[in-house]
Amino acid sequence: MEKIMNVTGMMCPRCEARAQKALEALPEVEKAVADHNADKIVVTLKAAVSDEALKAAVEGAGYKVGDIK
Repeated sequence: MEKIMNVTGMMCPRCEARAQKALEALPEVEKAVADHNADKIVVTLKAAVSDEALKAAVEGAGYKVGDIK
């Protein structure tokens, strides 16, 4: 299953890596691919996880989360 997160505040590849690492620390997340140019992160899940948990991980890394689809 995939979710797409709209995220603002990522300015460079280092920001992408920081957001990806925060998401991949969640046991339900298989991988996360961030794109600071598109302001989005594609999250591949291996188990169900709440949008709130995904949002908390990214916002804990210092970025603002909009929609999650």
